[in-house]
Amino acid sequence: MKVAITGKGGVGKTTLSSTLARLYADEGRTVLAADVDPDANLGLALGLSQEEVDAIVPISKMRTLVEERTGATDANRFYKLNPYVADIPEKYSKEINGVKLLVMGTVDVGGSGCVCPEHVMLKSILSTLTYRKNDVVIMDMEAGLEHLGRGTAANMDQFIVVIEPGARSVQTYRNVKRLAADLGVKQVRVVANKIRDEKDEAFIRAAIPAEDFLGFIHYNPEIMDADRQGKSPYDFSPTAIEEIRNIKAILDRDEK
Repeated sequence: MKVAITGKGGVGKTTLSSTLARLYADEGRTVLAADVDPDANLGLALGLSQEEVDAIVPISKMRTLVEERTGATDANRFYKLNPYVADIPEKYSKEINGVKLLVMGTVDVGGSGCVCPEHVMLKSILSTLTYRKNDVVIMDMEAGLEHLGRGTAANMDQFIVVIEPGARSVQTYRNVKRLAADLGVKQVRVVANKIRDEKDEAFIRAAIPAEDFLGFIHYNPEIMDADRQGKSPYDFSPTAIEEIRNIKAILDRDEK
């Protein structure tokens, strides 16, 4: 099970990512959750304190590690395009509630064509994660579509696009599906979040093909309470957990 969870900012990617990760961990699965969002919040959503989150250095900011693995320094800008990174998920992840969290960080560059040591490192690590045969790998992606342009999630089994009941969100799903096809990722699914009523449900069902639709997460003040307190939604909202458990059941059938 290797999924990349994407969508516009603020739609609920991290809520879905963290809850799926903890549901799988509760089953005894080995779960690695990669935070690929520069505004890294996955640690809080998994149950870390703000102090613990602040103490984590993203892989992209580990200058010495990047130099060691790629061979790139200020004096030498030639570097390995396939650095050894297979040990990094174990060495640099932090375990919380049974989930191994790996904070990737991002590369601050203009445009989508960056080929720099930090980018090479991140791309190599993400590629390595997809070969962890018996593990569940969940990537909480950055907002927008830039990661698709860089190809950093090209080896995932599928993308899950979190959307809200609105035309702009639906357009994001369509763009992700188009770009994912260019990367060879054939399965793009949708989770609709912040659903208020039957009108919202009907809008989503009319806009999203049935074969791509995974389920609804309804508007839930308990999730907002968890966010305000910097806590895991998993510990606050039994209703949301049950809705995401139903989404997970569809993913489990896919895996079989």
